[in-house]
Amino acid sequence: MKDQANNLEERLVDFAVRIIGVVEALPDSKAGNHIAGQLIRSGTSPAPNYGEAQSAESRNDFIHKMKVALKELRETLVWLKIIMRKPLCPAERLTQLIQENDELISIFVTSVKTAQTNKGKD
Repeated sequence: MKDQANNLEERLVDFAVRIIGVVEALPDSKAGNHIAGQLIRSGTSPAPNYGEAQSAESRNDFIHKMKVALKELRETLVWLKIIMRKPLCPAERLTQLIQENDELISIFVTSVKTAQTNKGKD
């Protein structure tokens, strides 16, 4: 279980680093700067939020922190889609990142559902 948590944390840190790369590649324009600010916040926050969830004080606290990370991942996905459709960055740079974002969302959805199901078993 600890290895899974470490693996997920590493994936989230790698994801944040890749987000930073996209942000740094966005054009220095009104739109580029706005999206960069939004994306840097939403795309780098899941890793530390997940870290906080690992030290949650209760199952409810864990669920809450996981939901915050999930919310940020979903927001990030929308920003990446906007960047792709405009296009503000080469599509090949975004395709794998969007796929990873989708996979992380799925992991968090499953984790939250499992934690909520197990909540009644405490």
